[in-house]
Amino acid sequence: MSEASKRPEKTPRRGSPRTVTGRVVSHGRDKSIKVVVGTMTQHPLYGKYVRHRTVCHAHDERNEAMTGDMVEIMECRPMSKTKHWRLIKVVTKGLVSEAAPTGAKG
Repeated sequence: MSEASKRPEKTPRRGSPRTVTGRVVSHGRDKSIKVVVGTMTQHPLYGKYVRHRTVCHAHDERNEAMTGDMVEIMECRPMSKTKHWRLIKVVTKGLVSEAAPTGAKG
């Protein structure tokens, strides 16, 4: 037997991880964001399009995503009880401002 035939074969890849695009609705926790991913599906009987939404908790290592941003996230290993996604990139910055409201009576 040759040396090459004794080596174990590499395990096959399980497919590429899924990536989705959604809007950040919360970034209050450290290194974590909450992303809402919206989809539209056609009802099987009536044909009307129905909106669905999924809330994903994602890992944001550099705290770069803010509320209102459109982001791209990718599936990953479980990082906590609810975090199974990680941030890839911020697609567009949101219009929500972090500044205090102006004209407040005080």
